[in-house]
Amino acid sequence: MSNQLIIWDDAKQVAAVTLEFRSQVLQTRLSRSQILVALLNSVTLYAFSSPPKKLFSFETADNPSGLCCLGSKIIAFPGRTPGQVQIVEIGTGNVSIIPAHGSPLKAITLSPNGELLATASETGTLIRLFSTTNCARISEFRRGVDQAHIFSLAISPSNTLLAVTSDKATLHIFDLPQFSMSHHHKPALATSSRSSSPYSTSDTSTTEGGSNKQKWGILGKLPLMPRLFSDTYSFASAPITIDDDPYATLSGTAKPSVPIPGIPGGKARKGVIGWLDDGTIV
Repeated sequence: MSNQLIIWDDAKQVAAVTLEFRSQVLQTRLSRSQILVALLNSVTLYAFSSPPKKLFSFETADNPSGLCCLGSKIIAFPGRTPGQVQIVEIGTGNVSIIPAHGSPLKAITLSPNGELLATASETGTLIRLFSTTNCARISEFRRGVDQAHIFSLAISPSNTLLAVTSDKATLHIFDLPQFSMSHHHKPALATSSRSSSPYSTSDTSTTEGGSNKQKWGILGKLPLMPRLFSDTYSFASAPITIDDDPYATLSGTAKPSVPIPGIPGGKARKGVIGWLDDGTIV
């Protein structure tokens, strides 16, 4: 891991931008006009110019995963108190604080339109969804009952579905209620690995006007029952491979273990997901 950030111009075969920091660079997000850099205890936003111009710098709680998100109008990153998220408007510098969780953050992601923020803590049982406009909590989803290490969160291009992976070797898909697809055709989902393993779709019903996958049926409607019986669960799930060796193939044979340049430890992060379109996850 390096204290330098280098942006390479592949056409000219030269370093277009070089930034140096006092501590290790944990994460970088780029757009056509901004550069967002996360260190252990701070994030800094630069204008993508030559040389880069510093726009904002904010302190954070310990952020060993380098959590940060860069949208077209806002940036999001951990607050100075564990479990909090700071949202900053790029145009004005206005700061909003979301008390997302009671324990440190493990994963955050913005929707493609920048209107939604999904968060998970180190506990890994609950995923929370917030509006970036007024910082209100929109919904809460239950991944499971046991504690888990959340690998990745990703919201679909249409801002209607949320994908989650964890060390439980499962990919979960949740409906985003305010953009319910209950009145639209639900796309068939496919993954890039284990394509022969079909998604298991919940046999619970969807409530009118939103998705409320109550796994426990009538138990979720009884008074004084633990909240896990009434929580919203994923409508689909699929097994994923989380082999410790990122070079291992699905057949179990391993390729030569050559470190990947620019990645801490030389190994790819496990369980990282993205959407190619509303029906395909990689």
